[in-house]
Amino acid sequence: MDLGKSNTTAFAEGLREHAASSPDVTIVMPCLNEIQSLPHCIANALDALAMIRGELDLSGEIVIADNGSTDGSQALATELGARVVPVADKGYGAALIGGCRGAQGRYVLMGDCDGSYNFTEGVAMIAKLHSGFDLCMGNRFMGGIEPGAMPWKNRVIGNPGLTGMLNIFFRSGIGDAHCGLRAIRKDCFDRLQLSGSGMEFASEMVIKAALLKVRIAEVPATLSTDLRDRAPHLRPWRDGWRHLRYLFMLSPTWVFGVPAVAALALSAIIFSYGLLHLFGILSGEAFFGVSWSILAGFLASCGHLGLIMAVATHFYGVNRGYRILRPVLRRSGHLLTLETMLLSGLALIGAGIAGLAAVTVGWGQGGFVALDNPLPLILSSTFGAIGLQNVLGGFLLAIIAGNDSRFVPKPR
Repeated sequence: MDLGKSNTTAFAEGLREHAASSPDVTIVMPCLNEIQSLPHCIANALDALAMIRGELDLSGEIVIADNGSTDGSQALATELGARVVPVADKGYGAALIGGCRGAQGRYVLMGDCDGSYNFTEGVAMIAKLHSGFDLCMGNRFMGGIEPGAMPWKNRVIGNPGLTGMLNIFFRSGIGDAHCGLRAIRKDCFDRLQLSGSGMEFASEMVIKAALLKVRIAEVPATLSTDLRDRAPHLRPWRDGWRHLRYLFMLSPTWVFGVPAVAALALSAIIFSYGLLHLFGILSGEAFFGVSWSILAGFLASCGHLGLIMAVATHFYGVNRGYRILRPVLRRSGHLLTLETMLLSGLALIGAGIAGLAAVTVGWGQGGFVALDNPLPLILSSTFGAIGLQNVLGGFLLAIIAGNDSRFVPKPR
């Protein structure tokens, strides 16, 4: 470059030198009043594009996803040679989603626009995508965290804790699920249908990639102190909660399924124990007294409802395209219909009514005094409640299936 030219002109010419009408790589940076750090970040991105050109023979562009800056960031970014994509929806995730949608490259490298990440470390990420991976994450715990770059509670508690839970729930195998430097194939980004507008976007990308079993790689990344003279947009407690709730919202197995199975198992134990005593198979003082059968009925009803919710939310994810249908559900597709749910529900309601009738007859024969053992009454009521849930749950599943009586989604 001509050293006599201004830095901004040199940056712009350097970017155009590496860009093409249809670039292979797009570097996306979310921006909200980052005029102070923009020159450094764009210069660093230029270095990364030069390395990508030299090592992988891929062309590139820089996109600034502007989230409504009022400090002139848009004009400066354009002057430095970047392409500005305005994003009206507010939030870190919304800005990145808007920037990725506006990216022209088939590979997208994204990183914060505050100088905390080194875009040249993204060259290895693009190489991973070029070799066949769909998503490549940076790992700051492998690459190094500069003193003062990350609050201790994020480094010791927040990031390891949330990443650990994410791996338990979704088995992603990623060591740092919240690193802001990451690369993704554009077609994979479109397939994930990301929607998180805030910091939970970071978790959402990894979760949906793991659910769809796309190929994920991980490379070291460093984290430096940012260049801003103001407080960061990140709010640890608020954003930590947003990440945590997103983990649960995308994990029906852990939110509904696991508690439901546990509740049903405990209910079955209590009811079985009570019935064995009722029929004289077990003698002596009961470990679970009669009053425990009330809890058993409650657990059975809640557990059954939890199972319906687990299946419903699983089908919802499949229909939305970010979850793969479980094989056991696909094999049971001929049974998972509205008619099956209605018939089984009505049968359970009928059994409950019959049980209540028998209890009423016995009650009358005993002179309508208080029942010695309310277990038959509680069991009959539980059957009726579960039957009603089956009927209502059947219509819920049919609605989620697109108003189709067959719940299992058709192969795409």
